[in-house]
Amino acid sequence: MHRRTFLKSLALAAMAGRVGLAQTTRKPNVVFIMVDDMGYADLGCYGSKVLNTPNLDRMAAEGMRFTDAYSGCTVCAPARSALMTGKHLGHAKVRGNTGGIPMPASETTVAEVLKSQGYATGGFGKWGLGDIATEGVPEKNGFDRFYGYYHQIHAHYYYPEYLIRNGKKEFLEGNAGGNQQAYSHYLICEEAKRFIRENRDKPFFCYCPWTPPHGRYEIPEDDAAWQKYKDREGWGRNAKVVAAMTEMVDRNVGEILDLLKELKIDDDTIVFFCSDNGASERFEGTLDSCGALRGRKRDMYEGGIRVPMVVRWPGRMKAGQVSDLPWYFPDVMPTVAELAGAETPPDIDGISVVPTLLGKGAQRKHECLYWEWPFYDWGTKAYVADGLEQAVRSGHWKMLRHSRSEAWQLYDLANDIGEQHNLAGEHPEVVRRLEEWIAANRVEMVPQSEPKMPEGRKYR
Repeated sequence: MHRRTFLKSLALAAMAGRVGLAQTTRKPNVVFIMVDDMGYADLGCYGSKVLNTPNLDRMAAEGMRFTDAYSGCTVCAPARSALMTGKHLGHAKVRGNTGGIPMPASETTVAEVLKSQGYATGGFGKWGLGDIATEGVPEKNGFDRFYGYYHQIHAHYYYPEYLIRNGKKEFLEGNAGGNQQAYSHYLICEEAKRFIRENRDKPFFCYCPWTPPHGRYEIPEDDAAWQKYKDREGWGRNAKVVAAMTEMVDRNVGEILDLLKELKIDDDTIVFFCSDNGASERFEGTLDSCGALRGRKRDMYEGGIRVPMVVRWPGRMKAGQVSDLPWYFPDVMPTVAELAGAETPPDIDGISVVPTLLGKGAQRKHECLYWEWPFYDWGTKAYVADGLEQAVRSGHWKMLRHSRSEAWQLYDLANDIGEQHNLAGEHPEVVRRLEEWIAANRVEMVPQSEPKMPEGRKYR
């Protein structure tokens, strides 16, 4: 065992010994569903006028819908890095988005925190924090089981030649030679449901980082959602597929909610649903995926980082709540840790939102929420020195810039949700305060290196 991994295992064992083990009540199961590139306004409960999402709307009606929830970043891998480690992008180790940068094994993950409390841990979908045979793979970071994709570029394909099961390639015969018979998302959903069935009698963490509605935009011709949208007049094909994928995901969420009821563990399970960042395309005039928000995936305007977040726990959470608490992916670790009776590492940036979820106790709030994303030049295969997108939110103030050499933009989100009026010149004192906070609360990123790839391939 690597020395850092060994030391981390000792720390987790100590955490388990200090808290939680004396509890006699059942610890809650945690189902965390995170889809890929869903826009803030793509669900009925978030204002969509064209998409039908009854299961997610029901989740919101039976639980809590957050209006000011955020991803950890505006793109996939850094967002997952923040989610798994509880660290914002000024401290997280994985900040690039090339697809397979391995998360150091010395990092403690949400799965490891829950595993220290006796949870079964399974992941089903797109990992994005380390390719096969690196220290960043899920089986080295707290997961008993993982099925899906490790490298993000591999996850672009819905009819891949193989998926990965616990570190090993599992070839899909129906997709050999370019055939398209085995749709990966169907297989991944079935594995998630199997995991829930097999672990019904003990606490479990079921992490579902599903790939739809991320491109490539592929969906089986006979899927009911595609049949509904395929002939929609005046829509481009991509908008049709994203609409169908969104309704397909809603159907899958309904299947999981129904399974929890069937197994009589519905009241023992808290379910989270969110997107990993904003919509890849705005699809204005058809889906209007970003609603009134400016921007989209890959930028730091609200359309790139504000995401739908719905949480449901029957019997423990009051139904029909809407919260405007600003929170984000680094808060997931301390939240589920508190629910499980676990401690978290001392160096995380997140804050538990359990008081808001359960309506008990005072809710701590962030002084600032922080995001960044370094620009990578795919031609030179190097990070651009000046190319750092950054954003910070403090109360109603939101400050951002697209590179180190640009001036900061400042917006009052309470009165300008669309970020149309730059107030940096009118409030230099706010800009200075937020600049000082960033300087005190971030470190430069460590090297973002992909492992060596086989000749002619972008993933292992």
